[in-house]
Amino acid sequence: MEPSASLELAKHVLLMFGVILAVGTFSGLVARLARVPDVVVFLLVGMLFGPSVLGLVNIKADSAINQLILIFGSSYILFDGGASIRLKVLKEVWITIVVISTIGVLVTGAITGLAAYYFLGVPVIVALLLGAVLASTDPATLVPVFKQVKIKERVAQTVMSESAFNDAMGAILTFTVLGVAMGAGEFSAGDAAADLLKQSLLGILIGGILGYMAAFLIAHEKFGFLAEYAPVVTLMAVIGAYMGADGMHASGFMAVFVFGIMLGNQESLGFKRIHHDEAILEDFIMTTSLVMRMFIFILLGAQVDFALMNQYLLAGAAVVAVFMLVARPATVFLCALPDRRAKWSLKEMLFMCWTRETGVIPGALAGMLVGMKASGAQIIASVTFIAILLTILIQATTTKWLAKKLGLLAEE
Repeated sequence: MEPSASLELAKHVLLMFGVILAVGTFSGLVARLARVPDVVVFLLVGMLFGPSVLGLVNIKADSAINQLILIFGSSYILFDGGASIRLKVLKEVWITIVVISTIGVLVTGAITGLAAYYFLGVPVIVALLLGAVLASTDPATLVPVFKQVKIKERVAQTVMSESAFNDAMGAILTFTVLGVAMGAGEFSAGDAAADLLKQSLLGILIGGILGYMAAFLIAHEKFGFLAEYAPVVTLMAVIGAYMGADGMHASGFMAVFVFGIMLGNQESLGFKRIHHDEAILEDFIMTTSLVMRMFIFILLGAQVDFALMNQYLLAGAAVVAVFMLVARPATVFLCALPDRRAKWSLKEMLFMCWTRETGVIPGALAGMLVGMKASGAQIIASVTFIAILLTILIQATTTKWLAKKLGLLAEE
């Protein structure tokens, strides 16, 4: 009797999971010994074990299991990042976060699009589409880096919050430009602003409600009957926050980030946790986030298309250089310098200029454009992968060094 196709698929996926966990555990130890963020090693190991080299990890980018890992993994990592945010810090820097997450995305997209038009020689609309895809930062990369490299609180939390809040703006900008490219409509600043406001407010509302409910059920003095099930509650609520927001056409990532903020600021909400229960929950979140990082970045590395990258390697690297060295600094100085309330120092702004890795979110947007057969999608996907590799390998590995040079390490 021949085994069914579904059984064979299940065995294949199970084997891939085992391989990813095994090489991910070893890679984590290597990263710790080398004192670099583990996402860097995971990405390199993924490239080594992917179909282009050893062929031990082979899960297609457009498969349902890959999309599940990307969505849930990014959501949980973002929830973890939100839980480390302190409301007292947000009160001080909220103006910068709002401006850099909205106007900043437009500035980055415009400058990067101009560079793409010049270096790649593509039509203006394709260049702008590439700029839009690369314009949003990546919480799945930044949150783990700041978990491992302890930067001064307000700088780290500003960059993490930006990465959470600007994904909605990046997606809106991408699909607005795509609509113009496909002749489906014209750009309307008013409609885009209204859509962004709707996605943001709904995401914040859903995440806030679920976050308060979760804190109530696990930390209320009388009604916290789910205290011992707190880890399970976080899993349910992360899924509920993302799916609830997505079902209402809001930002799912923003919802899970706000949910994390609510749960991480329970004392500000009037709740108190037993220290033992809190330690168990923190251990669970830390372990789950580590597993999600392994899966996301090993798979991301395994799915790098070297043949496609080679076609546009030099021109793509030039675009990414402008993106890193011109677009990002211009965005930070234009958006953070006018914020008199935050009073950013030159060293803080220089650090924020350098720290804006590209990863899962831009990669997912590029993948969607390829699936939709958008104009220039293959070029966009190629340059996006180049940006992911260069920003993670260069910026993530130098984060601690730069922070030390600028005197921004928390222990200092």
